[in-house]
This record gives sequence, C-alpha cells and structure tokens, in this order.
Amino acid sequence: MALFVKETLIAAPPEEVFAFHESPKALESLIPPWESMKVVESARSLAVGSRVVLQGQMLFVPLKWVAVHTAYNPPHEFEDIQESGPFAKWVHKHQFIPTGNNETLLRDEVEYQVPLGKLGELFGGWFVRSKLERMFAYRHEVTKRLVESGDWRSDSLASD
Repeated sequence: MALFVKETLIAAPPEEVFAFHESPKALESLIPPWESMKVVESARSLAVGSRVVLQGQMLFVPLKWVAVHTAYNPPHEFEDIQESGPFAKWVHKHQFIPTGNNETLLRDEVEYQVPLGKLGELFGGWFVRSKLERMFAYRHEVTKRLVESGDWRSDSLASD
C-alpha cells in the first residue's frame, strides 16, 4: 500500500474551506483540464453513503470510477473510498486542520494500491505517483485561489 500526502496552507477558517468542498460545483472545478474525466453522477453531498461517479479515459482506455463517502465530520474531515475503478485500493482522507490566525492546513491523504500487484507497482507506480502529484498540486492551487478570493461563492461555481 502506498501513501500520498499533499498539504497547503489556506488563508481561511476550516469552516470556509470545508464549505467550498461541499458546494455543488466544487468537484467539477477540481478536475484538472488535462484529465478527460467528467462527473456523471453526484449526490451533491459529502455525507456517509453518498456516491460520485466519474467517467472518462486513461491512456485511451475507457474508465468509470465510483467513490463512496465513508466518513463525514464537518468542518474537520471527510473520506471517500473507491468502490470500483482503476486502483486495487483507494482511500482518500480530506482533512481541514485549523492552524490559528484564521488559516487552515488542507491535507489530502491517499492510501492506494495500483492494480496487478508487484508488476503494476514496478511498471506503473512511478506513473501513478507523478499523476497524483500533478493532480493534487492543481486541486490545491484551485482550492486556495477560489477560497481565498471568495470566487467559489459566485453563481457560476456555487449553483447548477
């Protein structure tokens, strides 16, 4: 099992950063433009049991990714696991840690296992790691920019 962690300091309280993640268009805004993934189903909730279905392709192979939320503790954390998709295992914890001075440490912690066991890790582990680093750098930059500016509350992002 591999562990990936990305942390970013955001100049806003945990309640604000968490609220952004709960907003209706947050997930769509966090999908990098170079990824060919689209949200095809969303419960519009982070509550335990809610599902998200993404569809797209990876290296020209059609892909459907289903995630289920398994923990919900606003404004501190939520968690999702892959029910089906490209990984042998995927557990993603989203944490919102107050640091004082009206700031939040946004921490994404992903435990994952690539498919095909040792063979998959040998031939694809570096590729997966680099994709995670690039994707989460984008997600954190977008989150920081939208939350700190308040732009996520605009009609274009906050509503359907």
